[in-house]
Amino acid sequence: MKRFKLLIISFLAMLSFTATVYAQTRQNVNPQTTTQAALPQAKIIGQIEPVVQFTGPMPTGVTVSQEGRIFVNFPKWGDKVDFTVAEIKNGQPVAYPNAEINQTNPNDQSKTFVSVQSVVIDPKNRLWVLDTGSINFGPTTYGGPKLVGIDLSQNRIIKTILFPQEVALPTTYLNDIRFDLRRGQSGMAYITDSSSNGANGIIVVDLESGRSWRRLNDHPSTKAVSGFMPSVEGQIVMERMPNQPPKPITMGSDGIAISADGKQLYYCPLAGRKLYSVSVDALSNEQLSDEQVAKTVVDLGEKGGGSDGLESDAQNRVYLTNYEQNAIQRRLPNGQIETLVHDPRVLWPDTLSLASNGYLYFTANQLHRQARYQNGQDLRAKPYSLMRVRLDAQPIK
Repeated sequence: MKRFKLLIISFLAMLSFTATVYAQTRQNVNPQTTTQAALPQAKIIGQIEPVVQFTGPMPTGVTVSQEGRIFVNFPKWGDKVDFTVAEIKNGQPVAYPNAEINQTNPNDQSKTFVSVQSVVIDPKNRLWVLDTGSINFGPTTYGGPKLVGIDLSQNRIIKTILFPQEVALPTTYLNDIRFDLRRGQSGMAYITDSSSNGANGIIVVDLESGRSWRRLNDHPSTKAVSGFMPSVEGQIVMERMPNQPPKPITMGSDGIAISADGKQLYYCPLAGRKLYSVSVDALSNEQLSDEQVAKTVVDLGEKGGGSDGLESDAQNRVYLTNYEQNAIQRRLPNGQIETLVHDPRVLWPDTLSLASNGYLYFTANQLHRQARYQNGQDLRAKPYSLMRVRLDAQPIK
């Protein structure tokens, strides 16, 4: 009898052990019993701070003055845009420099803003407004594409530079701008033409005379990579319109930044993953041929993803948005690239602006969710964001 009891006890113990192992195995493989927090996830890098949220049209550009004033712009890409340039006051965008100039005059586009893609503060603390003159990427006419300088101390326009049609072509889409005030009497400006249906290149502007000329016109470095297939939020981004076959995106030279010594201009096509530089001496020399300028182009290699905006700092580091990775990166002078921000909230980082307070400001506007990329359905979710991250950096002075 005693031996029988021992056998029963051993049998029950074995059953208990088997049940425990089975339960643990089920817990390890059954998704119903595993919380999502326990699963490995992509790391968040950087501590981003929300600055402004936009519930109206989507923003693209942002710039910050030496006193900390923030300016943004809203291009006319289909949203209802009451004003295309704004200053942020009490957390809200307000038409700048006034409401009147933000109302397009179709009879004289030179006197009003049409559709602004970029706003940039130069080292003299002046605001420059880059007006595409193009509504919904349509063709431009003389007087629309222009560069407008504003004195921030008086909030008044001090300079308007119109581009002749051999410089700002009917297909031109003026995208972003950088300045070097060490050249010429009043400095030089460099603008990317990111047209998706025409020649790409870089436009050079003499700020004193207002003269302008094209460089690297249709050069391989300024053009979209043929068949480029970026991936954002796990989906291939293509132009997808109802009842039409999908087409690769074809925007060319977009992001732009200048080296701390003013000798190199960095740029990249939006539809591509490479970074390039070109000699500013060559760009600024109106007597050189385009072929001579092209010989100074340097292929700086892959940067880990597609970029929209670029920026640079006083230590000659280049900042890169990475819209494929929800990230912002920094290229060091030795060519190495480090990640400063990686966050799911950074949905299509567009423009970068390094401010004197040590913050890097950037817009996130969900550009890839627009209807033109989503079979005619607008999948953007408001609000759009202006954010910033604290860095060990200062802008070029």
